[in-house]
Amino acid sequence: MSKETKRACDTPYKTMIGGQALIEGIMMLGPEKKAVVVRKPDGTLEEQVEERVLIKDKHPLLGLPLIRGVFNFCSSMANGVKALMYSASFVPEDEETPEEPSKLEVWLDKHLGSEKAASALVTLAVVLGMLFSVVLFILLPTALVGLLGKVVPLAMWVRNLLEGVVRIVIFAGYLMLCSHTKEIHRVFQYHGAEHKTIFCYEHGLPLTVENVRKQPRHHPRCGTSFLFVVIVVSILLSSVVFTYVDVVNTFVRMGLHLLLLPVIVSLTYEFNRLVGRYDNWFTRVMTAPGLWLQNWTTFEPDDSMIEVGIRAFTLVLPSEEGKDQW
Repeated sequence: MSKETKRACDTPYKTMIGGQALIEGIMMLGPEKKAVVVRKPDGTLEEQVEERVLIKDKHPLLGLPLIRGVFNFCSSMANGVKALMYSASFVPEDEETPEEPSKLEVWLDKHLGSEKAASALVTLAVVLGMLFSVVLFILLPTALVGLLGKVVPLAMWVRNLLEGVVRIVIFAGYLMLCSHTKEIHRVFQYHGAEHKTIFCYEHGLPLTVENVRKQPRHHPRCGTSFLFVVIVVSILLSSVVFTYVDVVNTFVRMGLHLLLLPVIVSLTYEFNRLVGRYDNWFTRVMTAPGLWLQNWTTFEPDDSMIEVGIRAFTLVLPSEEGKDQW
């Protein structure tokens, strides 16, 4: 048994190691390293391992509670997009119609160089991804309810309630639609492999395909659960704010939602850290909706996907035993 695998067999505890499913691969983030493992078309594994420098180590102020949430969220987004683009580079291109670089890619490469151009594209992708999420899950519900309010008079509490309901419906519907596409379904299978691998380690079992396969695919500290809690917190906080700030104008309400977003992300981050540390009736109730949503964001992986999860996890185990404890 290897040193890393033996370490996974010690006293069980919750780990801060987390990951993200990619295109035919998995990224794992540990306290010291980030690892991306991708299954190439020929069946071999491509590995990329980098040392991690946490935000709180570079800028201690940004590691303080109620401040760290926004910066850690943005950092996670950047790491995720970068890893996703890396995994996509191994997807075989259509030989008949090879894809040419876009004008933006050519311009960035010419003026910034290949390395800086890649960094700029990652930044652009993160910004666009955040804008898409904000528009779809925050602004669109406000706009739809605002249009309804022009047809039917709505009390303030009804408007707040409807915005929350529409927000949840759009979020759940979006996940369900994504899960039915072939490519995304495979990504969600890797998502299941990621969860199962982490569970296996947290249960103190050797990291083998057989042991990982037996684990549940729904994990309470999943990013899906985090996003769902963001929406719930936004509903609660918005309801409180709009109870005292009687705003009917749709565009003003959108602006207030945007101003509240950093506060919402910060509160949600601290809430998830607290809930993730304990296992009791309260935490189980709080994580239940997020676990339910994972019915559409995680699927049972095959053994080759589990192998990717085990390898990625093993690569980020810290040098000091227990340093990854939640």
